[in-house]
Amino acid sequence: VHQSKMDFFCKLGYGKQDICKVLDNLGQEALEDDVLKELIRMGSKPQALENQAQPSQLKLVARGSCSSTPGLQWPGEGDSDPSDSLRPIVIDGSNVAMSHGNKEVFSCWGIQLAVDWFRERGHTYIKVFVPLWRKEHPRQDSPIADQHILEELEKQSVLVYTPSRKVKGKRVVCYDDRYIVKVAYQKDGVIVSNDHYRDLQNENPEWKWFIEQRLLMYSFVSNRFMPPDDPLGRHGPTLSNFLSKKPVLPEKKWQPCPYGKKCTYGNKCKFYHPERQHQAQLSVADELRAKTKVPLALGKEEERCQCSP
Repeated sequence: VHQSKMDFFCKLGYGKQDICKVLDNLGQEALEDDVLKELIRMGSKPQALENQAQPSQLKLVARGSCSSTPGLQWPGEGDSDPSDSLRPIVIDGSNVAMSHGNKEVFSCWGIQLAVDWFRERGHTYIKVFVPLWRKEHPRQDSPIADQHILEELEKQSVLVYTPSRKVKGKRVVCYDDRYIVKVAYQKDGVIVSNDHYRDLQNENPEWKWFIEQRLLMYSFVSNRFMPPDDPLGRHGPTLSNFLSKKPVLPEKKWQPCPYGKKCTYGNKCKFYHPERQHQAQLSVADELRAKTKVPLALGKEEERCQCSP
């Protein structure tokens, strides 16, 4: 009996010393209610309640930090980097440079303008792909302006040269568009180019969907890089949602019906009717049908009552 009572009150969370004191005072044959009342009178509390009453003194410390921070906080909570919510950017360097140079000059300044635009928005992963032969001395048939910008972007680990070599005096160039689409697809990022990559769309169906949904076109207006506010059309996402991993859905705003209470469309009306919030929105024809069905049903019930024995 003593052991069973000890196990019972230990499961409730009371200490063994307090239980033994109470059993010695009241006797081994004391009822469980009396033992519980005596434990409460002594001021003994279950361990679960004591742990709740006393706040934990343990504090979470960030990795590599020697000082303790006030308050409990999960690692990475409250100090999330906004750049983590932005998509990676992969820029078609040749397309951007030729577009800025009016399709006549390979303008490296256009690449710098595009990179700066995304940096100001907070993007940290920005890669520009340019063929390696653009690093050579410019020729008359392929002029290059501000070539030193390519060296600066390469030092910043932003610009990547796609491989090329010469075989028997002929230049062998790897397809840089394949690098652009492949890296953007693997990183789940955005392709910045005015090229549609139709050959790569036909080559891979997954790339086809990705190019259609993640291609960001642009324009240069007086040395200003300007992507569209609606990259996928008027009914598509905004530019900020297009460039973010977690798009924010806009609040749906209902336009009031121009006919007001005189509207006869009922539930088929696409506009907002404040007077129809708590009632079924039936059209006039449906309301007339419903009214005519009610008296017909009542008449049939009266005929059945008269005919019944």
